[in-house]
Amino acid sequence: MSKLNPAEIEPKWQAAWNDTGTFTAVRDPAKPKYYVLEMFPYPSGNLHIGHVRNYTMGDVVARYKIATGHAVLHPMGWDAFGLPAENAAIEKKLHPGAWTRQNIEAMKKQFRMLGLSLDWSREFATCDPDYYGHQQALFIDFMEKDLIYRKDAVVNWDPVDMTVLANEQVIDGKGWRSGAVVERKDLTQWFFKISDYAEELLDALDGLNNWPDKVRLMQANWIGESRGLQFAFDLSAPAAGQTRIEVYTTRPDTLMGASFVGISPDHPLTKALEADNADIAAFCAKCRKTGTSEEAMEKAEKLGFDTGLKVRHPLNPNWELPVWIANFILMDYGTGAIFACPAHDQRDLDFCRKYDLPVVDTFFALDNPVPAGTEAFVPPKTEKVRWVNHFAGLDVATGQEAIDTTIDFAEQAGWGRGVTQFRLRDWGLSRQRYWGCPIPVVHCPNCGVVPEKKENLPIKLPEDVNFDVPGNPLDRHPTWRNVACPACGQPALRETDTMDTFVDSSWYFARFTNSDAATPTVAEDTRYWMNVDQYIGGVEHAILHLLYSRFFARAMHVCGHLPAAAIEPFDALFTQGMVTHEIYETRDANGRSVYHLPEEVSDGKLKKTGETVKIIPSAKMSKSKKNVVDPAAIIASYGADTARWFVMSDSPPERDVEWTAAGAEAAFKHLSRVYRIAAELVADTSDGTAEDAEALARVAARAIQDVTDGIEGFQFNTSVAKLYAFTNSVARSKASAEARREAMRVMAQLMQPMTPHLAEEVWSMLGGAGLVIDAPWPKANPALLVDDTVILPIQINGKRRAEISVAKDASKEAIEKMALGTDAVQKALDGGVPKKLIVVPGRIVNVVI
Repeated sequence: MSKLNPAEIEPKWQAAWNDTGTFTAVRDPAKPKYYVLEMFPYPSGNLHIGHVRNYTMGDVVARYKIATGHAVLHPMGWDAFGLPAENAAIEKKLHPGAWTRQNIEAMKKQFRMLGLSLDWSREFATCDPDYYGHQQALFIDFMEKDLIYRKDAVVNWDPVDMTVLANEQVIDGKGWRSGAVVERKDLTQWFFKISDYAEELLDALDGLNNWPDKVRLMQANWIGESRGLQFAFDLSAPAAGQTRIEVYTTRPDTLMGASFVGISPDHPLTKALEADNADIAAFCAKCRKTGTSEEAMEKAEKLGFDTGLKVRHPLNPNWELPVWIANFILMDYGTGAIFACPAHDQRDLDFCRKYDLPVVDTFFALDNPVPAGTEAFVPPKTEKVRWVNHFAGLDVATGQEAIDTTIDFAEQAGWGRGVTQFRLRDWGLSRQRYWGCPIPVVHCPNCGVVPEKKENLPIKLPEDVNFDVPGNPLDRHPTWRNVACPACGQPALRETDTMDTFVDSSWYFARFTNSDAATPTVAEDTRYWMNVDQYIGGVEHAILHLLYSRFFARAMHVCGHLPAAAIEPFDALFTQGMVTHEIYETRDANGRSVYHLPEEVSDGKLKKTGETVKIIPSAKMSKSKKNVVDPAAIIASYGADTARWFVMSDSPPERDVEWTAAGAEAAFKHLSRVYRIAAELVADTSDGTAEDAEALARVAARAIQDVTDGIEGFQFNTSVAKLYAFTNSVARSKASAEARREAMRVMAQLMQPMTPHLAEEVWSMLGGAGLVIDAPWPKANPALLVDDTVILPIQINGKRRAEISVAKDASKEAIEKMALGTDAVQKALDGGVPKKLIVVPGRIVNVVI
């Protein structure tokens, strides 16, 4: 009997799909469409087993939808710009493009080995001039619609790499690549006006019912709607040409506990003061050694500088508060100035204790009127507290009631106004690096900033660059910057900043609807294919990528590139769990950790030396910890179907799954069993009873229903579990060979989304017409789903040894015949007859031997 040989059958069926163009997406008005998309990968050069899980999930959905009669779009591309390529260029003395292209080819080969149902005819990389040329056209359209502007801004600056870093690229105050201490620096930057859409983006989250609740909450928190009070403190004496300091606060109810007014190191008043005060300038320079993110601010030591200035309290002109510069105040939130109420804010309390500033309580717990000590009293806004000397006369009230009362009081008195603000800031897209999409504007001495003419797009990156000197090679290129002004024709300079790579991934889903179009999108294609019906990717992209994509879809609609129905581009979102693996650790002579690859370890010991390893279970895969699994090695040993089957089978897809060698081997053994059952049936001519055939048909119908429900509900592991059970039923069945062949053809159809190569082989072996991917998804006969059978356990000498499925109204004689025919009873009898056979209808069968 032949054995399952993945190395032989998998390339064969991949070639068959390729030859027939099976997965080429075609608009077909006669069919419902389905667009499934996984977040496209960065071309690092190697797939890992986490990729296998992510893309197999999308493949299961795509193959199922093809079988259910949908026109399916399942594309693939590459998120190919960014700093890692420049880093590789520096280390390997390669051009970023050459490094990226060779990685794409390597990863594409690995993808093809997995048998994914991808439409490769739509493939593109974001570093393709054709792609980023259309992105440049979108930029120009956004400029025309006033969705982009340029201004001076405080940014994270890496002084070694000499580039702006996103907050996510600042790790513990240092540049993620260089390790240099990040500084805050004023630069002229380009911005998308995403904040104009803050309220709309927030409100629309309520309609994203097929998104995970945790993702919607993360986005809501990032957008950060808050209602507070905006008002001004008058300076006791004018300073640097200013007479007042505007503040915004979400806790105006604590105004009677104000201790000082704080301003950002980047506040206009601060900058005016530091111009004439060396001590302030030195303090601000120190503050600017910290990143601009709120996380960086929170982790940094709280530092302050007393300016010597005073402001008058708005409720008592005789009450003066000092003005301090504080390093934890962000200029781009609110007004860049606060009043501190340390009794009810821990950060403010720590600051005041450090600098010996007063702490004034404004409210107490109802049952515990203890003044603030080392911990601020910060109860939920819904909790009732007792107020102390509240200017609006409050006694017992919740924080929210006090906030609302305070805002009303201030508005009626005319010294403040209620303001709804959002934490979401405009999206700074400028990056001072080479390997990114060039910003399509020209700086002309006569005309100012001028967009490039669309007929001149794409503005291509020059190939002849080097990275011998830190910074942006475009700034040093001898000719690339020099260009004629598109407006007046006079000599001008190109913009040398390139776009944030988040821009590249914020509209790729729309380009996939027609990747060859002469315009960014084509209306008839976006009307047909959009929206993405199912989007799949890691939860690490739950905020920025998804939020930016939602903004971009709206901006593209404003510019006529997407229909109104596509402003929320992803109808359903699924965030998968990670694939984990044990870490194997030993210690060297100096006590330092040494990590070992899984293939170097057997039975808890190193294969070469026999040394016992420390095993750290269920850890996230990490190259540095060497607990990575190479899919190519798995495919070489067991085949792609085994890898696909394992990552779908072990746990719900939203949870982590631990890869084990034993699990992979068990998966391969099961698939081999399926193959063996099919192979044995090819020439089988045995007969069986009508009852056995009907019983098997009922099992098949239930499998169809359960597997379908599992795929529809994104519970692939339950579908796999049902297929295990279905396999066992076919193996035990006494039905005729033809009935079992029919069941195995159904098996092939149901397994096809998970193990497509094996499914095609089984389908072909057992006489299925054409390719199984082209066969309609099986439908369960409702009559066969009616529960008119019962499972009866069979006991032999008092111990349960087997079970049989019988009709509820089966006669005692029929039950006896089926029980005696089971393998377990036959083996126990060994050619003899039972001493006693007891049938309790609907309950149990007892065989006494």
